[in-house]
Amino acid sequence: MEKSKLLAFALALLSIGNVCAEEVDTLKIVDVEEVLIIAAPKENRKLRELPNAVTLLSQQDMQAAQVNSIKNLTALVPNIFIPDYGSRLTSAVYIRGIGSRINTPSVGLYVDNIPYIDKSAFDFDYSDIERIDVLRGPQGTLYGRNAMGGLIKVHTKSPFSYQGTDFRIGAGTHNQYNTSITHYHRINERFAFSAGGFYDYEGGFFRNAALNNKKIDKGQSAGGRARAIYLPSENWKLDFNVSYEYSDQGGYPYGLYDKTTGDVAQPAYNDESSYYRNLLNAGVNIEHQAQNFTLSAVTGYQFLKDRMFLDQDFTARNTYTLEQKQRINTISEEIVMKSKENRRWQWATGIFGFYQWLNTTAPVTFKGDGMAMMDQMLGSVIPSKIEVPMGPTSSMNIMPALKITSTRLPINGDFETPLLNGALFHQSTFRDVFGLGGLSFTAGLRLDYEKMKMDYNSGTAMDYTVGITGQMVQNGQVIRDITMMPETALTVESKYEGSISKDYLQLLPKFALQYDFKKNTGNIYLTVSKGYRSGGYNIQMFSDLLQSSLRNDMMKQSKEEIMPHVPDAYKELVEGHFPDAGVNPDARAATMYKPEQTWNYEVGTHLNLFQNRLRADAALFWLETRDQQISRFAQSGLGRETVNAGKSRSLGAEISLAGAVTTNFTLTANYGYTYATFKDYVTTNSKLEEISYNGNYVPFVPKHTLSLGGQYIFRINPGHWLDRIQVNANYTGAGRIYWTEQNDVSQSFYGTLNGRLSLQKGNGQIDFWVRNVLDKDYAAFYFESMGNGFMQKGRPIQAGIELRCRF
Repeated sequence: MEKSKLLAFALALLSIGNVCAEEVDTLKIVDVEEVLIIAAPKENRKLRELPNAVTLLSQQDMQAAQVNSIKNLTALVPNIFIPDYGSRLTSAVYIRGIGSRINTPSVGLYVDNIPYIDKSAFDFDYSDIERIDVLRGPQGTLYGRNAMGGLIKVHTKSPFSYQGTDFRIGAGTHNQYNTSITHYHRINERFAFSAGGFYDYEGGFFRNAALNNKKIDKGQSAGGRARAIYLPSENWKLDFNVSYEYSDQGGYPYGLYDKTTGDVAQPAYNDESSYYRNLLNAGVNIEHQAQNFTLSAVTGYQFLKDRMFLDQDFTARNTYTLEQKQRINTISEEIVMKSKENRRWQWATGIFGFYQWLNTTAPVTFKGDGMAMMDQMLGSVIPSKIEVPMGPTSSMNIMPALKITSTRLPINGDFETPLLNGALFHQSTFRDVFGLGGLSFTAGLRLDYEKMKMDYNSGTAMDYTVGITGQMVQNGQVIRDITMMPETALTVESKYEGSISKDYLQLLPKFALQYDFKKNTGNIYLTVSKGYRSGGYNIQMFSDLLQSSLRNDMMKQSKEEIMPHVPDAYKELVEGHFPDAGVNPDARAATMYKPEQTWNYEVGTHLNLFQNRLRADAALFWLETRDQQISRFAQSGLGRETVNAGKSRSLGAEISLAGAVTTNFTLTANYGYTYATFKDYVTTNSKLEEISYNGNYVPFVPKHTLSLGGQYIFRINPGHWLDRIQVNANYTGAGRIYWTEQNDVSQSFYGTLNGRLSLQKGNGQIDFWVRNVLDKDYAAFYFESMGNGFMQKGRPIQAGIELRCRF
């Protein structure tokens, strides 16, 4: 047993993390920012030379760690957790205790300097990605809204620095197949282009017991990207980029969870659930190099069209379904002017704006079992029997009767939610402060304006019958039946139609002190910054609002129909037994949630030690968050909502180490610790009882994240059939993760072991890979709805082979 543990630990140390060893005799860690020169319109220096906590991943790093989507970044970057659940629609990113499952994201995403505004577009194919930069902590001063947790910057390969044709084809267990081909061509010194496409197929990992054990989560995606760079002169650059991706997948393999035993049932729901998406992104970056500054203008356009179909009760019962469709058009523009490098005063200033058109339709349909539930719930609002005393030994029973006759109840919803954002920002860094060559001071401020609006049209109608009968009772025996009102068919209608708008103005400051050590050995910094996440609307809450409205309107209508048929002598008594119809919920109050704001206090360091053989990054942080946005199902279980949870606090630390043990052997370690708790969160349950979550852990935030890894290269003598053999493995883990505000369901710390063996010859290689080699059983996601708990398990062991070549 001990030997097996030692073997597992030894394998865990054979992986690649954030760096790779050079293929020369020099024993050091490669500086990714020197090898891969990336255009950065806002930063004046390399990222590790700035007062930020940052992780950089090259294409080699991503291959070694098997990063093929944003969800694979969990634990490879300290204190980042992106649960892999649901479908590509769900890209919930949590950094340092900040994050959300639905609505506005907590992390900004840029691809080739173009912002991706909606998180529905975050999960896309990484086949032609050259580098990923992950900045932790608020980046709002330079990057604005929804960058309060951090920023993910994705860069594709430049056809000027990379030429040839990349081809990839692979297969794996569980019927996984993938292929891609991209050609990079430099025509002359002024023009280069690239074009390529990909196709991926997954056979699925989970089965639906209610649909003959059919695979739930199988799917496919296809798309491509084209990029062209034109240099009309020495100081002008035009960079065009367009990409398209289509995906069609099953998803949502949620099984019932028993809190008492901890058992998770196999997913079993009767309606197939799926998600498809069309995603188009296009952009142009125009850059001008003047004598004393650089001017860039980045224009972006994004189109997204998708459809989600969901068996929303997630059981074999025929209760209710949701079909949500989105159509998004977004145009963004950013103009930035920044100073040249190596100046005592370094600055960047700019203007940013975007406009988003978003139309969402989200009809909810109650079916057989759902109508029975509605019948029970709505029918209970009218008393079944009212006893009227007639004398010492006689009485009359007045019995109203209500029955729903509709076999289905469609609740329609159409929502237009346009969004306008504009910002002005400036940041200055003064070097050699007080005559100290290594000391610098940074100050920045962003003025951010946002106007959001919602035009809503949501309604439903239901058929039912209502009648009233009576019984004359003498000495406890019914002596005569009376029909006061025959059974009458009625229709009740409820509708919400209107418009809501709200605007916000944010000031996002940043201050930093930094000291650079001599001989480029690193720096130490202190940063204070503010970030915010925009507010919005809970459109899925309209089904819940209409259910309450339908009940209230039904009570009012039934009472108006029944009372005229009650004998005058009994009207006052009978009316007293009928509850008054409630006030229909206010859509404005029920669907809006406020922006979330945080202050981040951070001290950290970037170090290059032992002649660059060891690279170390470390940080301590303290975040104070106000109006924290929490995602949860409505108390009725009929819709999801985002609510503001008062205040929370996150304390933590993170460290990343990468070292070259020998020329061929590198080791990495990344660890993050986050202690995130609610400081002021008092709410009510379905019984209107006050509940305090103060002191509880913020859900979906791992207390620990850990990755250990390394890489070993076996170099083969010249003339052999192989040039080298490369072995990679990495162990990534996260936990404990609390899934609810009550902290009554959690996932303890868990880890998965992954590995790769690469045989390389010239420009070709064959990779053998394995994921979750120990077949670790863990929970990827948990939520509660309609009194039930549901859990999605993590993916089991997988293995495969992949061929890569360049020609």
